[in-house]
Amino acid sequence: MSSRPQEREAPDRPGELRELAQLFLRLGTIAFGGPAAHIAMMEDEVVRRREWLTHDDFLDMISACNLIPGPNSTEMAIHIGQRRAGFAGLAVAGICFIVPAALITIALAWVYVAFGTMPQMAATLYGIKPVIIAVVVQAIGRLARAVLRTRLLLGVTIAAILAAFAGIDEMVILFAAGALVILARRMRGSLGGGITATSALGAAKAGTVAAAPFSLGALFLFFLKVGAILFGSGYVLLAFLQADLVDRLHWLTQSQLLDAVAIGQITPGPLSSTATFIGYVLGGTRGAVIATVGIFLPAFFFVSVSGPLLPRLRRSPIAGAFLDGVNAGSFALMVTVTWQLGRAAVVDATTLVLAVVSALLLLRFRLNSAWLILLGAATGATATLVAR
Repeated sequence: MSSRPQEREAPDRPGELRELAQLFLRLGTIAFGGPAAHIAMMEDEVVRRREWLTHDDFLDMISACNLIPGPNSTEMAIHIGQRRAGFAGLAVAGICFIVPAALITIALAWVYVAFGTMPQMAATLYGIKPVIIAVVVQAIGRLARAVLRTRLLLGVTIAAILAAFAGIDEMVILFAAGALVILARRMRGSLGGGITATSALGAAKAGTVAAAPFSLGALFLFFLKVGAILFGSGYVLLAFLQADLVDRLHWLTQSQLLDAVAIGQITPGPLSSTATFIGYVLGGTRGAVIATVGIFLPAFFFVSVSGPLLPRLRRSPIAGAFLDGVNAGSFALMVTVTWQLGRAAVVDATTLVLAVVSALLLLRFRLNSAWLILLGAATGATATLVAR
């Protein structure tokens, strides 16, 4: 009799790990559209459908990912896995989200090296992009209720959106938003006494790298460094690759770099799979594996360290205020990125109809986003063929 409550309370770790593996293998295979779209799909799956997390928990994870280096959507997958099934879940969710994109990228890199060009996927992406916009907009609408719950947070969000459109650095916006909420609540006396020092993470500048012959060891160390200090969007990654691999080390040509970034954008999963493509071009399959491990390994470390701190931070009035502000800043960045992506995705009547129909199917019938992506891909391919 006494053992039954313990059996009911004990977590079903094999079952949880299997669920995590199935979910993130699927998301890693169909998650087109960049970090904003990936996070929107995760929110749909783990908050709305499975109810593994609350909206507040999910927003705190987004904020934590924005404050540490590395690819945000991959870190979100790792955070979710850690919350669901501990260290084993952390590893399973992260690896399962990364591997599909890496394998697809290796296949495309093989074609690129063998034939000197990359496969054309413009027709498919033409239909997928407006669907992704609908998925992201739906997620933003749901997250808005959790973020914009006071006039203070609404004001901070509006200010952060304006700052983002003005081109202010993402890290400056996030830390400024957190500091503003702390200051406002202290002025109102809603925070406890005592000053808590908040240490800000800053991106270390990459050291000067002299031109050097290529080696697998040097390739690993380069991408390990990038994964450990990379803040911001994929365009920041492009700046690192241009400065080191093209200008300093001369391992890639400008044309090869642009092809690598294009492959990263047309494949599902994290944009940092660009590293996989570069690794294959420079060092074959072993180079692809080494580059992939190098750029993603720091994310596992940073999440494993920061994940357990989130509940403690929430119990501190000052840290909680800071997280509320960073949540508002993160939400503002999602809004601005979605606007920019929307302008590039909705370019004519067909894409407008796809975006509107997708939004209606998501809101009215709660259709799984994976089916909508397949519908968008088929529509895009068909429309392109008809236009010819």
